Amino acid sequence: MLYERIKGGLRLAAVDAAAAQGGLRIGQNLADARALLPGLVVREIDRPLLAAAFADFADWHSNASPLVAVLDDISAFGDLVLDITGVAHLFGGEAPMLRLLLSRLRALGYTVAGAIASTIGGAWAVSHFGRSQVVADDALTQVLDTLPVAALRLDDSQVAGLTQMGLTQLGHVRPRPRKPLQARFGLSLLTRLDQAYGQQQERLNPRLPLAERHAERRFADPIGLLDDVLMTTRDLAIQLGLRLEGEGLGGQAFHLFLYRVDHKVMTLSVNSARLTRDPDHISALFNNRAERLAGEYDPGFGIDMIRLAVSSVGSLDATQLGAFADDGGTADLDQLQDRMSSRLGPMAVLRTQLLASHIPERAARLVPALAASAAPDEAPGPPLLRPLRLLPVPEPVAINAEVPDGLPASMIWRRVSYRITKAAGPERLGAEWWRSGQRLDLLPLPPPPEPAPEKPGTLPAPPPVLLQRFDAEAGTRDYYRIEDAQGRRFWIFRNGLYAPGTSPAWYLHGLFA
Repeated sequence: MLYERIKGGLRLAAVDAAAAQGGLRIGQNLADARALLPGLVVREIDRPLLAAAFADFADWHSNASPLVAVLDDISAFGDLVLDITGVAHLFGGEAPMLRLLLSRLRALGYTVAGAIASTIGGAWAVSHFGRSQVVADDALTQVLDTLPVAALRLDDSQVAGLTQMGLTQLGHVRPRPRKPLQARFGLSLLTRLDQAYGQQQERLNPRLPLAERHAERRFADPIGLLDDVLMTTRDLAIQLGLRLEGEGLGGQAFHLFLYRVDHKVMTLSVNSARLTRDPDHISALFNNRAERLAGEYDPGFGIDMIRLAVSSVGSLDATQLGAFADDGGTADLDQLQDRMSSRLGPMAVLRTQLLASHIPERAARLVPALAASAAPDEAPGPPLLRPLRLLPVPEPVAINAEVPDGLPASMIWRRVSYRITKAAGPERLGAEWWRSGQRLDLLPLPPPPEPAPEKPGTLPAPPPVLLQRFDAEAGTRDYYRIEDAQGRRFWIFRNGLYAPGTSPAWYLHGLFA
């Protein structure tokens, strides 16, 4: 028995079959329940813990059906829905499948009931208020008519109102006029009624994403070694690759599900930078990821089924291998990045991604190699001479020139003087016009508060910081390529334009090889 605190009182939150036969019900006061059954053993309910445990328990049932959902209308735990369309024949039919699912749960010590019907509402009603059975489509109406109105997953007020009207069974409610029922009990009553009888479709929300393409293997005797798991993964990758090749597809996300005999599921996912169906590459990704997670691997009492699924699929044409096949090495580079990301982690392998900006420090950023996508084809622009190495932050330098707008003659950087022998430029980069006139505030300024009386021993609040507005002219840069007497080449720029009484600042931005 489980209880919870509701409005300062202790009320029953869950009862077993024996307690229900003794007259106890959910929502009853705990003191009244103990008066009816003096030997009652109760514990306080932990709903978040039960919901999380039941969610993991639901994932384990994906070894019987790819679509598994938790029906949380009544509670976040306790009601499990499986869509067995197209999978019942793997278990010898619907009746043998139901017996198998119920028997293996009872072997684990659970008290369970189940039913198979053409509707979710019908299966839930029969499993809760009837006996465990397979309900044929033509017998669904007859079976539901004999069940109580609580089988529609209604709230207590709706059930009490129907009972007061003498409508105790679904067969009493179904032929009644719909408009008076909706006016008194709301639209939810008619919705539940239509969903149970199949007149309105009810969709389930699966916990795990549906992977239409997968390969799986069941074991007569559970396995436990990680090497055996990886060997099986390679065999499944071969089967999955052949299926993808027959459909002309490739995948980027691969998911490995390890079903343990103690109703737990271990999942492992890897990604590739480009579409692939190469079994060697897929198995290598899981091998590298398994090296990182070897300390966390726990097979429990054994693994009785392994499933390899693929998602994020796309069209992938066949590749002809021969003496004249040449892709420039891009495929090998992508595979290397995939394996390094699997072994070291996705944030450990980065690549440069170009951005739509002509300001050098804004024109590129580092992103995970697996997340970077190829840029769309654009018309090639004029060739630009850029240094291979840019400084993290442009560093100020002192420049001497014969005339203000002339070429630099000498430079002082980090207290070292450089005599410039060659210089070329300028290359002018204007400020980004969409940033002009914008105040670079990190957060909007709140309205000024009313002055409060100062307390002794407290410091006054600092005034808000007002950042300067973006000045397009001050953001204009003139870049120069310079070379000193020792042949070292630098990339410097002047920030802003010369004006009477002003002296723009100079910065060193990069170094040429």
